[in-house]
Amino acid sequence: MSTASEIPAPHPAADAGAPTNDSSIVVAGLIAFSLVNLALAAMLAFAPHAFFEDIGPSGAPNHHYMRHIATFSAAIGLVGLIAVRRGSWRTPVLWLLAIEYGLHAINHLIDIDAAHSSWLGPANFASLAIGAVVLVWLARESSRSPEV
Repeated sequence: MSTASEIPAPHPAADAGAPTNDSSIVVAGLIAFSLVNLALAAMLAFAPHAFFEDIGPSGAPNHHYMRHIATFSAAIGLVGLIAVRRGSWRTPVLWLLAIEYGLHAINHLIDIDAAHSSWLGPANFASLAIGAVVLVWLARESSRSPEV
């Protein structure tokens, strides 16, 4: 009869799934985008008025919906940091971030002239679109077979 002590524990660094590219640029990019999302989540949750005034002045502020967005931003930021350690998560999480940034950019493009400062609408759109392009590149790099 087997006991739990006889079953070898998986190595903590072992990660099931396809091999991933552990490129330092991919990991650094994932960390950077994850931290940006966590910072946005914190600002949305704890300083929604400052977020509205400085980053997203469009329409009337709604702190309840801003906290909804904070929960999503926090979740994708935390999942991104988990993916730094779990290589098999890396590529799917980067694609999720790329899709989210791309859809978010489209939303800003639709409302590009609704920001309270005339320069802020185009700046928000451009930053999100550039972020989406960078994330697509990181996801593609992450999905490449590691160099042997």
